[in-house]
Amino acid sequence: MDEILTPVVLPMLLSHPGAIYQQDNAQPHTARLTQQCLQGYDVLPWPARSSDLSPIEHVWDVLGRQLWPSWNTGELTAQLQRLWHDLPQVIGELIDSMPRCVSACIAARGGFTTY
Repeated sequence: MDEILTPVVLPMLLSHPGAIYQQDNAQPHTARLTQQCLQGYDVLPWPARSSDLSPIEHVWDVLGRQLWPSWNTGELTAQLQRLWHDLPQVIGELIDSMPRCVSACIAARGGFTTY
């Protein structure tokens, strides 16, 4: 909480009126102290066992599919720099897809979706 929530997340939420915070059901996120700290902020409810709403899962998937085996650190570095350069576009597309993803998840009542 002292490393992320208080110094990073709360100021970000304050600087973006109307923002909705998303987190999974990991134990640190559901702790009473965390919940108390987030009172007064919009937090997106998270369906149990659903990675459908996690943009970072999709980022890791994209990176994993585009990263091919490298035989030396130079190759690996070049690949990672290329992927890092393209990452803002990937993240932007994921952010743009979130309303559709959330709607699909609601329609599926928290079950499987194509996202």
